[in-house]
Amino acid sequence: MAKIGILGGTFDPVHNGHLALGKQAYEQFKLDEIWFMPSGHPPHKKSRLVTQGKEREDMVKLAIASVSYFVYSDFELKREGNTYTAQTLTLLREAYPQHEFYFIIGADSLYEIEQWYHPELVIKQAVLLAAARPYEKEIAVTASARDIEKSNDLQEKFDARIGVIRFEEMDVSSRQIRKAVALGQSIKDLVPGPVAGYIRIHGLYREAFED
Repeated sequence: MAKIGILGGTFDPVHNGHLALGKQAYEQFKLDEIWFMPSGHPPHKKSRLVTQGKEREDMVKLAIASVSYFVYSDFELKREGNTYTAQTLTLLREAYPQHEFYFIIGADSLYEIEQWYHPELVIKQAVLLAAARPYEKEIAVTASARDIEKSNDLQEKFDARIGVIRFEEMDVSSRQIRKAVALGQSIKDLVPGPVAGYIRIHGLYREAFED
């Protein structure tokens, strides 16, 4: 049985923060592989246009090419219609019954997961690995204290299996990168070099930045 980390998202575009999170999860939880899985039609992103799947796929492949344990997966991208995590994890378990899946999420998602589509199915199908990050710095509330408290709540309510990734938050987001490109600013410190080159060559994100 292989321990597979699933790192999903729109990846519009993939950036250094995604890669760092994947590496930390791999090392901390002794995983065998990290599968980078771009979403197909995320229902929560209907308010803006999402870059074509082929271009997001190309960028992910370029970003992870140099890391042996990073694997590209089109499992969500090839599906029709809205893609919900609960459905994806259920289908993954059916397709790969020999693997144990670890679903990697950002810190915010740990607090929002009960509003997801069938959160009980998400929690049932995989171990959740949530990235810790600081909250309320001015009153010195640590990431671990709040995250552990929330983890305990979910464990009690859903019998969830949760691990907290010791992750120092990076000041980078896909939204920030799209805005920087639209404004003609450099993104060389935010994304891998091949991804920056791909964005430039294909003219991505040059249109007026969406609010």
